[in-house]
Amino acid sequence: MVFGFHSFRGFCTVLILLSVLSSLSFLYWSHSSVPIYFHEHSLELGLGLGLNHNHPIDLLTFPSAWNHLSFPPNPPPKLLKIALFVKKWPDRLHAGGLERHALTLHLALAKRGHELHIFTATSSNISFPKYPFENLHFHLSKPTAAGYLDQALVWKQFQDQNSTQKPFDVVHTESVSLMHTRSKNVSNLAVSWHGIAYETLHSDIIQELLRAPEENQANQLNERAIKVVNEIKFFQKYAHHVATSDHVGDVLKRIYMIPEGRVHVILNGVDEDVFKPDYKTGQEFRSNFGIPATKTLVLGMAGRLVKDKGHPLMFEALKQIFSENSTFRETVAVLVAGDGPWGARYKELGPNLLVLGPLQPGQMAKFYNAIDIFVNPTLRAQGLDHTLLEAVLSQKPLMATKLASITGSVIIGKEYGYTFSPTVDSLKKSLYEVWEDGRRVLEQKGKAGRERGMKLFTATKMALAYERLFLCISSGKMSQEYCKY
Repeated sequence: MVFGFHSFRGFCTVLILLSVLSSLSFLYWSHSSVPIYFHEHSLELGLGLGLNHNHPIDLLTFPSAWNHLSFPPNPPPKLLKIALFVKKWPDRLHAGGLERHALTLHLALAKRGHELHIFTATSSNISFPKYPFENLHFHLSKPTAAGYLDQALVWKQFQDQNSTQKPFDVVHTESVSLMHTRSKNVSNLAVSWHGIAYETLHSDIIQELLRAPEENQANQLNERAIKVVNEIKFFQKYAHHVATSDHVGDVLKRIYMIPEGRVHVILNGVDEDVFKPDYKTGQEFRSNFGIPATKTLVLGMAGRLVKDKGHPLMFEALKQIFSENSTFRETVAVLVAGDGPWGARYKELGPNLLVLGPLQPGQMAKFYNAIDIFVNPTLRAQGLDHTLLEAVLSQKPLMATKLASITGSVIIGKEYGYTFSPTVDSLKKSLYEVWEDGRRVLEQKGKAGRERGMKLFTATKMALAYERLFLCISSGKMSQEYCKY
């Protein structure tokens, strides 16, 4: 379907406006922001902020990710009653980034003694998991026909719990699990964003550029631009916003125009006790799947094997390289953990590409240790992908699409990995560069990545940052003392 003239003109107008705002954002950030350097537990701030390491920092206006700060792992000074709204609680094999974030964060908070009440939907496909925490309570409800939380029902459940003995100290919603129509009057609420329309607009542009000539032009771009405008309007109705990447934090402040004191960057974290380097288990994993020693490079990919995760791009790049370079084909193996329609297509590339299906976290940890580099060809510019962080903590270098959330928070330099534009030629160039660099260079990049990752991307780091935010915004006279660092 081809855009009508007025529809296309309208889209262009909105896109130009967004581009101007983005440019102003970049210029403001480039010329006004003060560089922040972190050395162990000390924080050095430029004079432009009017702060130095001898003065307390107002956490609510802290401009960088809270993961850079050091919060004591001691027992919390105050135990909170926390309400969580999440559309779906994850099962073991099919959990998206939002669900995995909810699981990792709130189990860590329960382990630290906080009282958690989780408002989520029932699922007919799985038996609901049980956890060894008496302070972890689930309030289940039937989802709507569209699969969302029934807002009237979960709000009634929430109000019932809020009126018994002790009211909730803080309310947390993963994305719009709790709609803005309910959140607008809740001052002690924080919403975590795992993808916003402004990011998705970038993804739609990429998809349009990759569209084959015989495919019809989609109307998504025009619709997405309107959705950005709608989000700018209703995001204001959430009291506090947690951005899971540095890029989204900047967009929320500059483009969505949310006051700086209500936007806080806390990068995603993954379980450092599960994802860690283990050479022996990696070699066993390779042996179990018959990876011969003649393979001098093992590439790994994981997640949903669908179009918007970049798998058609990766398929075409590998197909061309295998066809034009027999040495590459003979010395490289590719392991793919996940399922989806592109799993069957990958099998067409021959025996040196193995599709393993979805793996449990323990198996995923072995998977990362079996590969030399983790590749993420995603076209979705949303949130901060957990698989990247799992690979980093497993001491593996990364190769990923040049998307702002990735290059702004994870692959911030060549010492940590490789980035490519979402085209077949750019992807092929990066694959050849990885192959030519070899394992010794990849091991060095992996070590550098893990050293940085252990300071930023652990579940412990994430949980302590959220705990401090929740203490800061919680109801109570003493909460403001937790807003200083």
